[in-house]
Amino acid sequence: MLTFLARRWPPWLLLVFLAGCAGFPMRAPPEAREHLRVPPGFSIQVFARDLGRPRFLALDARGTLLVSVPRSGRVVALPDDDGDGRADRVITVLESLALPHGLGFHDDRLYVAETGRVIRVRYDPGTRQTVGQPEVVVANLPPRGSHWTRTLVFGPDRRFYVSVGSSCNVCEERDSRRAAILRYNADGSGETRFATGLRNAVGLAFRPETGELWATANGRDWLGDDQPPEYITRVEEGGFYGWPYCVWEPDGVHADPDLGRVDRCQSVARPTVLYQAHSAPLGLAFYTGQQFPREYHGSLFVALHGSWNRSVPTGYKVVRIRLDQDTPHVEDFATGWLVGRRAWGRPVDLAVARDGSLLLSDDTQGLIYRITYQAG
Repeated sequence: MLTFLARRWPPWLLLVFLAGCAGFPMRAPPEAREHLRVPPGFSIQVFARDLGRPRFLALDARGTLLVSVPRSGRVVALPDDDGDGRADRVITVLESLALPHGLGFHDDRLYVAETGRVIRVRYDPGTRQTVGQPEVVVANLPPRGSHWTRTLVFGPDRRFYVSVGSSCNVCEERDSRRAAILRYNADGSGETRFATGLRNAVGLAFRPETGELWATANGRDWLGDDQPPEYITRVEEGGFYGWPYCVWEPDGVHADPDLGRVDRCQSVARPTVLYQAHSAPLGLAFYTGQQFPREYHGSLFVALHGSWNRSVPTGYKVVRIRLDQDTPHVEDFATGWLVGRRAWGRPVDLAVARDGSLLLSDDTQGLIYRITYQAG
């Protein structure tokens, strides 16, 4: 396989792939962070470091940031008790888990989506420690596959939603819960397929103003540099989003070249925002703080993890989607992890801190960044 990849990929891309498979972050060149750019008035600094491969974020009732670290099987807390904008220490909250990813809080319990199940445990925000033993609330999620992450979010209906990616690039799944968003009661009962045809909806978030579920979706590979687009979308209950039979293009929906079925494309839900193929949108967060200027309130921030199946790399940044217009508008917000053709960092997830700053994980450098605003 490595010989095959070496013949077709540029050396820098093969190095990124090997580093990711090995589970170790690539070392950034000394001047790398000098390339980071945010809009005027904003600044970006390191909040926590040496975390391995941090992924998804959640804030407890006290405002402490919790982070999943799947490759080490841990969930950690990063308190900033002195308020200096940097984590004071790393507290292990849970360990020995199977690829923990999505995190959520409900009724004083911490929920964790592992690759094949969902657990919950009582959590004390004062000590940042769990109380008692974890309880399995969903025991039989489809495990691993090509897309092993399981993201979890609670909705205004007090039920939790879990995204399960496909087991392959393009195929007909045996388990209908793959390539779908599932919904459960808080105790894990009442499993429902909320939406289907989502090849890999890694990020989930509810829009505060409307209570709508939004998701990021990663499109299929091996159709060239620019096809099919990735997308960020409002998710309709019962909606079918096309995979594996249909792909969206700017001019409309088309049959997939491998498994295309025109009859299945007639009822495909239209995504809200199409974006450059292979950008890999992952985490997303609606801005609910007061620190940023008023025009940012209600904006949707999305972390683009970056491409691997593309001759010219793309992504590796954070974008802002303005939803205060008839047509959503996408603009760069934080950039610089891609320098020329080399990517030295990969944004993953976002969370709005209690003070209104924006927190961002990077699973290549093992960092959490903190983005703040101060009027000049």
